[in-house]
Amino acid sequence: MKMQAVIIAAAVGVGTPVLSGTAYDEAEVLDVEPKHELVRHITPREECRLERVPARIERRSGTAPIVGAVIGGAIGNAVGHNKRNKQVGAIVGAVLGGSIAADIASEHDRHHRHHGRAWQRREVCRVVEDVSHEERIVGYDVTYRYGGRTHTARMSRDPGDSVRVRVRVTPI
Repeated sequence: MKMQAVIIAAAVGVGTPVLSGTAYDEAEVLDVEPKHELVRHITPREECRLERVPARIERRSGTAPIVGAVIGGAIGNAVGHNKRNKQVGAIVGAVLGGSIAADIASEHDRHHRHHGRAWQRREVCRVVEDVSHEERIVGYDVTYRYGGRTHTARMSRDPGDSVRVRVRVTPI
C-alpha cells in the first residue's frame, strides 16, 4: 500500500509540469524603440534687487497750522476797530491763518516728494520659478519574432538581441 502511494505521488509530481503547459524560450528581437516622456522641473529661487520706492513720510507736525492760527488771530485782532470786530477778526484770522499755514506745509511736502526727496532705494525680493525640461526614457517598445509570428511588447529595459518568452502549451 505504501509503495502504491509513492508511485502515485511520483506520477502526479512528474506529470504536473507537463499538464500546466508553461515553458520558456528565446525569441529574436527585430526592433527596439525607446519611448520618451518630457518631464518639467520647477525650481523656486529668491531674486532681490534695489528699487526706488516711496519713502514713508513721517506724520506732519501740527505746528504750522497752530502758528498760522496764532498769527492770523493776532492780525485779525489788530485790524478790528471795536471789541466785537476784534473778536470776529481774531476768529476769522485764526481760521484763515491756520488753513493757509496747512496749505503751505502740504505744498512743501508735495514739492519735496515731486523732486525725489521722498523716494528711497530699498531691496525688494520676490520668488521666481526657473522652469527646465528633461526628456526621460519611460520604456522600450520591443518587436520580436517567435514561432513565425511577429509580436510587440512594452518593456522596462532594452532586452538586447533576444528576449525570453513564456510559451504556453495546450493540448489539442
